[in-house]
Amino acid sequence: MFLRIVLATFMGYLIGYERKNREKNAGMRTHAIVCMGSALIMIVSKYSFRDIPDYDASRVAAQIVSGIGFLGAGIIFIRNNAVSGLTTAAGIWATAGVGMAIGAGSCLLGICSGVLIVITQMVLHMTSFLTAEPYRGFLKVTTGDYEQVIEELRQQFRRERIREVNVKITKNKAKEETKVEFDLLFPPQYEKNQLIYELAKDERIHGVSG
Repeated sequence: MFLRIVLATFMGYLIGYERKNREKNAGMRTHAIVCMGSALIMIVSKYSFRDIPDYDASRVAAQIVSGIGFLGAGIIFIRNNAVSGLTTAAGIWATAGVGMAIGAGSCLLGICSGVLIVITQMVLHMTSFLTAEPYRGFLKVTTGDYEQVIEELRQQFRRERIREVNVKITKNKAKEETKVEFDLLFPPQYEKNQLIYELAKDERIHGVSG
């Protein structure tokens, strides 16, 4: 049983190593402990209550799934209407499944599933066109030449297929400048930072961020 726990820890480490290389919030230690803990709880659930008549061995193990859900929720965060951490949270949830399989004695199933998780993460990162999809982001522009700059910027949005979801305009009469905050939907694999660098070269724009 202890060897199962060691094996689960190692598989969690492998999954976490891939996440660490992507500079994600949850890395090797988190995944290793999640997988090890899931295996331990599964073993306790399956074997530690055999002296109780008619005990349901799935009751303790079932709580792993909901418990990991709370852990995953702590990894997901929203910044400027952009959601981050979903893949890592899903990976931790799947890592718990690997630990549960190994803890239950289905070691081959757990190992194969763990390897499949790592391969899936790596392949889909290397071939990002397979998972490319539009993404939302903010763009904040401060300018003293509001009408001309914003019109040119909106024309660029249309050329580059960037869709305006929402816009907020704040005027500063004291400084004679206007701040425009765009909530945008960018095309798949669009380089938003490159757009910011280009806008920063425009002397009419006092500040840009996103």
